[in-house]
Amino acid sequence: MTGYGKSIVQLESKKISLEIKSLNSKNLDINTRFPGVYKEKEIDIRRLIANSLIRGKIDMSFYIESTTDETSTKINKGIVLNYIKQLEDIHKETDILSIAMRLPDVLKTEREELDPEEWAHIESGIHEAIDNLQEYRLSEGKELNKDFEQRISVLQEKLTEVIELDIPRLEQVRIRLQKSINDLKQTVDENRFEQELIYYLEKLDITEEKVRLTNHLSYFIQELEADISNGKKLGFISQEIGREINTIGSKANYAPMQKVVVEMKDELEKIKEQLLNVL
Repeated sequence: MTGYGKSIVQLESKKISLEIKSLNSKNLDINTRFPGVYKEKEIDIRRLIANSLIRGKIDMSFYIESTTDETSTKINKGIVLNYIKQLEDIHKETDILSIAMRLPDVLKTEREELDPEEWAHIESGIHEAIDNLQEYRLSEGKELNKDFEQRISVLQEKLTEVIELDIPRLEQVRIRLQKSINDLKQTVDENRFEQELIYYLEKLDITEEKVRLTNHLSYFIQELEADISNGKKLGFISQEIGREINTIGSKANYAPMQKVVVEMKDELEKIKEQLLNVL
């Protein structure tokens, strides 16, 4: 969601620099900063932004530079002369003009009316700045896409390790149980032992988790390749991926597999952090 766009509108008497920035946010949050003459167009500006940008904390700023000697600020000569006369009556040796120029109402600013033709140029400039921001976002999005693909690939490789470790894991469980029985120096019914063992192994079975995790990883890649960006959907899929990884970890009961699970969790956290940048 992060991005930056800029455009410059050159008018007859001034140059307007338009800047728009975006940061990550769950919703669309628009802040605008521009001179009072454009205040009447604030709703239009917000609408232009909202129609193009789905989410993010958006800051839109206008920077105006005059290109002529004209100014909308004028000196009230009558008020200045009146101040000077009054000050002379008080003290003739004081720097009267300097004092008078700092007194109230000496300067007046003529209200500038927004010209429709000028606004048309500015509106075009806003579109250009938004387009530039979108280009920035797309460029970052391509890099994020590569990062996601690499990390999902790592998770798929780790899942393969989990699958390969599953057979020795279950055998290790069987050996530990048998050793515990032997340590008790008790004679047990072999059939009953097998039944209890099967029940215990079923509790530790991760077949469903492996299948669901495989599907979730594939689904994540599928959504990455979709034409429409959907960060919220990818976030939901990542939560489901995390759920399966956590369940595998709780059932593992086998140090080599738990080590792989920790590595998977670390990789998933990096994906979740990057998902904050996706619309």
